[in-house]
This record gives sequence, C-alpha cells and structure tokens, in this order.
Amino acid sequence: MNENEQKIIDLIKKNAYISQQELADSLGLSRPSVANLISGLVKTGYIRGKAYVLNDLKQVVCIGGANLDRKVYVKDKMQLGTSNPIRTTKNAGGVARNIAENLGRLGLDTTLLTVSGSDSEWDYIGEQSLPYMNLEDVTHFSNATTGSYTAVLDEGGDLVVGLADMEAFDLMIPEWIQQHVSLLQQAKCILADLNCPKETLQFLCNFTKSQDIALILVAVSAPKMKHIPDKLDGLSWMITNLDESEAYFHCDLTPTEAVGKWLDLGIENVVITKGKEGAVVGNKTEGISHVAAIETSEIIDVTGAGDAFSSAVTYAWLEGKSLIDTTKAGIVNATKTLQTAYTVRRDLTEIQLQDDMEELL
Repeated sequence: MNENEQKIIDLIKKNAYISQQELADSLGLSRPSVANLISGLVKTGYIRGKAYVLNDLKQVVCIGGANLDRKVYVKDKMQLGTSNPIRTTKNAGGVARNIAENLGRLGLDTTLLTVSGSDSEWDYIGEQSLPYMNLEDVTHFSNATTGSYTAVLDEGGDLVVGLADMEAFDLMIPEWIQQHVSLLQQAKCILADLNCPKETLQFLCNFTKSQDIALILVAVSAPKMKHIPDKLDGLSWMITNLDESEAYFHCDLTPTEAVGKWLDLGIENVVITKGKEGAVVGNKTEGISHVAAIETSEIIDVTGAGDAFSSAVTYAWLEGKSLIDTTKAGIVNATKTLQTAYTVRRDLTEIQLQDDMEELL
C-alpha cells in the first residue's frame, strides 16, 4: 500500500461509515481520487465491505465518449504526398468525459461511464481524468481501441482533415449499460451524449422515466442526431445547437421554432445554441426566451466550449436556477473556455464560475 491507501485504511478502521467525501477532505484529495483508491483496495482484498459509502451523496453519471484528442499543426504550407514538418499536442477529450471534468471541477460528485481499449491512450485519458471523476465503472475491452480524434491543421490554423476512430463506442449497447443499473438507480442525474447507440439511449429514457431520475441528452454532431430515441416524453433536457436540430427535423428552423418542436415531443427543458447569436431556452412553464451571447475578441481555442456550456447548464439547473440563469451560466463558462488553450479551463471552480457571472453579466 502507498501512503494514501494506508491513511484510508486507518480512517475506515476508526469509522466504518465514513463517507468518501470525508475521506477526501481528510487526505486533501478529490472525492473521485479517493473512490479509485478504495476500488484498488477492494480489488486487492484490503477492504471487503463497502459500509463507508453509505453516507455519500448521489452522483451525476455521465455516459458517452471519452477519447484522445490530437492536434497536428503543419508548420509550413501543406504538401500532399510528401513529409511535412509538424507540431503535435494531445488532450483527454470526448463530450461525456469533458462534461464530467467540468462538473467535477465545479464540485459535483461525478462518475464517468464509457468504454475503452486496454491501451496507452486510455492510460493517458485516465491519468488526466482521475482527479475530477470516478472511473471505476469504465469498461476496458482488450479487443478494442480507445476512441481518438486527430485534427490536421494548416499553417493558418484551419482544419485540413479530421480523423475519427470512434468504433469503441459501438460497444456501449443496452446489454452493457444494463450491467450498471445499480449505479444508475443511485444517480441524482444522468447525462448521456449521442455517441451512445440509439437503443442504449432509448433504454436510458425508459429507465429514468420509470425511476423518476433526471436525464439530460447532449448532442455531439448533426450526423449523430440519428441516435435520438423515438420516444422522448419525460426527458429532462435536450442540449443541442441549431444545425443539429435542423438535421433532426429535416428543415430550416429558427432557434425559437426548434425549441418549440423539441418541447412538442414531450421534453421538459430545451436549449438551442447558435454561436455568436447566443441561445434560446424554453419549457412549458417559463416559456421560450433568448439569452444573448457575450462578446469577446479573445478566442484562443474553440475546443470544449460546447461541453463547457452543457456542463454549466447542468450544474446551474441542479442548483435550482431559473431557465434564464441556467443558460447564462452555460454561456459564461463557454466564453471563459474560449479564452483558454484548454478543453476544460484550469481555473474552473464553483466560486470562480460565480465570480465570472458577476464580471460578465
């Protein structure tokens, strides 16, 4: 055992019902880090019971993509058919994973459910993610490759080609998610991205409705709108942009029209984003409203801004904020993320988000 594992053992000996958050506070670690340390102690036989988790707060469970994002920057003019000098960067990415990190940084007890290969790519993703979320329920397949996205950018920073290896997410079938029903039953909120197959998302819609658990669906791209379940009544939130909504409904729409169409399908709350034009949000009780974007001339990297928006909307809604204030939180977090080189901004905390809202609104 390492030093932290020994401290956990000592604290559990003193109080078998100590919560993971209390352990985290005592050790100066995050709650997800403690959860993973305890998981290791259970697997190695040092801990045989789980009484220590009885006092834990319910978690937000994020289900969907976790992949390695690579950016390849061509130093000079791109030349096909020959070798090009490049500079590369890599980051942990994936919509569900990015949202989970945002929520973890905001102080929510968050678990990530995803699939991966048993490879160095996942080792990197896990190392970057572990401080902010519980990873003990991630499924690793020896015959799969961890999801990855490689963007090749020219000397001006424009995308030349994007290469996506996302076949692993096809393994997130209903039979896979059903293995985690006990975890889902204890969730206070489930968030799933559209990397999940349609049948899995339909299972989640039916399951959360029967269990009275909040479910949030987050779109990832226009092509993957085909993963939307056929029955959406009772869905707590749909978070999507205008292009994705138009792809789903097969027609041109205004953001207000798009919100209305989603609400007509029985969804409780809907928010539609449209870049510099802000967002339109609505439900049957508070009506439909437009929330303006925040003007900024400082845009360093757009990667992760949409995930920052979705996570702050989720966080603010769980805090009981109004639709308008919930959407404003999303816009503020997205704006601040645009101003950093990171997919998830490093300074994000609950207090910082509140300060940012007071500064920008």
